[in-house]
Parts: sequence; structure tokens; C-alpha cells
Amino acid sequence: MSHVKTFCAAFAVMLVTGVFSPASAQNSPPVVVELFTSQGCYSCPPAEAYLAELAERTDIVALEFHVDYWDSLTYMWHGQWKDPFSSPQYTARQRDYNVAIRDQSGVYTPQMIIDGRYEAVGSRRPQVADAIDRALGTRKLDIAIAPASDGGALEVTLSGSSGGADIGGVYLARFLDRAETEVKKGENHGKILVSRHIVRDLRKLGDWRGTARKLSLPDDALADNPDGKAMGCAILVQAPNQGHILGAALCPRGPAS
Repeated sequence: MSHVKTFCAAFAVMLVTGVFSPASAQNSPPVVVELFTSQGCYSCPPAEAYLAELAERTDIVALEFHVDYWDSLTYMWHGQWKDPFSSPQYTARQRDYNVAIRDQSGVYTPQMIIDGRYEAVGSRRPQVADAIDRALGTRKLDIAIAPASDGGALEVTLSGSSGGADIGGVYLARFLDRAETEVKKGENHGKILVSRHIVRDLRKLGDWRGTARKLSLPDDALADNPDGKAMGCAILVQAPNQGHILGAALCPRGPAS
């Protein structure tokens, strides 16, 4: 727990000095862009490059989900490539989105889902940008992430109104900030793929029921990967049945080590 206390002390200094501005201080709530992709998909690298650009924007929470239905496909003599970041959980999330948005369970890659409202081919920048513009300014919950009053774990405060649903699930998405992978088989054989904000853990923390509330982040929310690679996290509030994103915020980053 010592690393958490050290981070909280440094974080408090950043708040006072203005080095870090919490999500609630931004001019408009961020838009959530989720890319569903696979290292076995030949047309996916351009979409991943675009998501990497979006990840640098302060008005966007960019998340990359690797699906598993490419893992069993054989590409001629180059064979199969199992994406090390793939998960059936993320395939199920994509299918649920397509049922909710497109009224069909069929899926494809690369696909971007914007705020749980719109979808577009992830490499088609004009269409994605248009969807982001439509989502910007949508009324959302105010989400602030700061140390608890007792100086312990970080605390998430939900307040305000989403302007839509009055109930939603509160989720923690932990992601690998950046990764390079040398792909040796499949459609992308011989390539080195660079990815950003690769979701490695998506879990529910609780529910929001239309009124202000606070939740504590788990101790591992800001922990690095076992191999020492930097991790980040985001809080999402989402309407039931894979509905619209009602609010979102990136977790603050600690001081550089």
C-alpha cells in the first residue's frame, strides 16, 4: 500500500499546483471511443494507429479491445496467429454493441463504437470523426477521481445528471498504455504492431442510480503490469443492456518514476 500513499501525496500536490486537472474541470465531458480489433486482421493496423492519435486527446477516452474470433483462422501457409491480448469477453462486448446499435449480432474488425451510440469502420477517419463530433457536448455525469479524505485509496465521485438514463453500471477498465508485438504468423506475419490503451481488465465496481455517490478504486487500479509495463485506467458509467455511455473519465497518472 506504500506506493498508493506515495501516489496520493504527489497527486494532492498536482491538484494544488494545477499540474493536473480532474475530469470534472474539463470544458466538456469526454467521448468514449472503443476499437474492436485483432492482431490477426490485416486491415486493423490503420485503425489502431488512428486510436493511438485519439488517445492523445483530452476530450476522448480511447480504449482498444482485442477480440478472439481471428485466433482460430488460418491464413494460407502463414498459419494461425493467436492475439495475446484477445479475450472472449471483449468479443461478447462487441456483439452486444452490434445488437444494440445495428440490431444484428454480426461483427467485424476494425470497428469503432463511439459513446455506445454510434459505430463506424475504425479506419474510416471521416466517419469516426463525424460520430465523435455528434457525441461531443452530450450531457453526461460529472466524474471526479481524487484521493479519499482519509488519504487512502483513490475515490470516484459521481454527480450531476446524464441527461438520459437514470441508472447505469460503473466499470473500471485497466489498460496497457502501449505495446509492440512482432507478429510471426497469420495475415500480419512479419509486421511489428504498435497498440495503445489495450484493455486487459474490465470489471464492474457498482451501480449508479440517479443520485450522487462515491466508490473506492481497488488497490490494483493503478498498479503496473507484472512485467513492469505502464498501465492506465478509466471509469465508465454505462446504461443497461450495453447502452449509451453516461459518463467517463481517465484515472490520473502518477509522477514519472
